[in-house]
Amino acid sequence: MDPLVDGWGRRIESVRISVTDKCNFRCTYCMPAEGLEWLRRDEILSFEEITRLARILAALGVGEVRLTGGEPLVRRDVPALVGMLAEIPGIDDLSLTTNGILLRRYAQSLVDAGLRRINVSLDSLDHVRFAEITRRDALDQVLEGLAEAERFPELRPIKVNCVAIKNFTEPEVPALAALARRKPYVVRFIEFMPLDADRAWSADQVLTGAEIRALVEAEHGPLVELPAKASSTAQRYAFADGAGELGFVNPVSEPFCSTCDRIRITADGQLRTCLFSRREWDVKSVLRNGSDDAQIAAFLRHAVRHKELKHRVNEPGFVPASRSMSQIGG
Repeated sequence: MDPLVDGWGRRIESVRISVTDKCNFRCTYCMPAEGLEWLRRDEILSFEEITRLARILAALGVGEVRLTGGEPLVRRDVPALVGMLAEIPGIDDLSLTTNGILLRRYAQSLVDAGLRRINVSLDSLDHVRFAEITRRDALDQVLEGLAEAERFPELRPIKVNCVAIKNFTEPEVPALAALARRKPYVVRFIEFMPLDADRAWSADQVLTGAEIRALVEAEHGPLVELPAKASSTAQRYAFADGAGELGFVNPVSEPFCSTCDRIRITADGQLRTCLFSRREWDVKSVLRNGSDDAQIAAFLRHAVRHKELKHRVNEPGFVPASRSMSQIGG
């Protein structure tokens, strides 16, 4: 089958699939303190629908699948879904993004089911500041989850993601950089994007990857750049002595749209061709209206041909995404 290619000639090889919009954190850069109105059970894709969609995408050359939320581990039996996806021919990179609070409970079953990579969100190693940004006193549980993940050598790399916000993250950088040096984690700093439900984002809140790198190098000396795939979201760096790896994801200051190979499926079955899309494609209806696999593949091709050239965050007249990050899928 011909590969999935957008209207700008970019080959689509990666999909983020949200399994729920629910989350047990209330991070200030994502959700209001009171939370959001959750989707009804019948509105979200079933495991069987997700698996069928992933199988069709794999046949179109999409070999990387990442499960997201909300918080994916709050959905019952997610390891069972991992097992269903792990059996699909063509999916050679199956990962999950989590806030880590339930990871201690589920790491074993996720690995047994076939998960091979994991991303854990962690914005501070200080209990008070962690609670300030997540609105939850749960740092110890997240660290226990990471420690549990370490027990499984097949679960590599373990990526630790920190959303970088100016006048908050700067004091966190030394401790997080040190974490990358003493643990088998790739610590990644992700620039704050306009995806918060409160619509409070402003450009002056963005702590850039270049600024964070300067903070790290002031303490540890020059970092050494590592090779990365052209479609990689992160610039990869090692410490000069080889002990530890950092990543910088700079979608605001250094957009990587020209090499984007990703699409996203929301928990309620809407295909988004860009994180900042204003338009969504209703895959759920196509999955539920009796369409065969060929018709669904044709629908996916049509939607992907309309993928945006770039997100335009730094351009005049930029309009934020139609949903917050938790509703889209991280």
